[in-house]
Amino acid sequence: MNCRPGCGSCCIAPSITRPFLGMPPGKPAGVRCVHLNEELLCALWQRPERPDCCGQFQADPLVCGNEREEALVNLQRLEQQT
Repeated sequence: MNCRPGCGSCCIAPSITRPFLGMPPGKPAGVRCVHLNEELLCALWQRPERPDCCGQFQADPLVCGNEREEALVNLQRLEQQT
């Protein structure tokens, strides 16, 4: 599955525990990444500054669902379980 344009759920719902460019303490769950632009796309896409966990994320219908709201709910649930 390819990422859904205008979604950005994976840049909001999960936490990132390691420091990265623009977010030295990391990113708490539910907080929008500072690199998520107005079009809900990653401004660090394919740049070396992008966190490894972001580069390893694979869009999947079981996680991303059929629409953005479903993806947010699914990712929030997974974040709480881990």
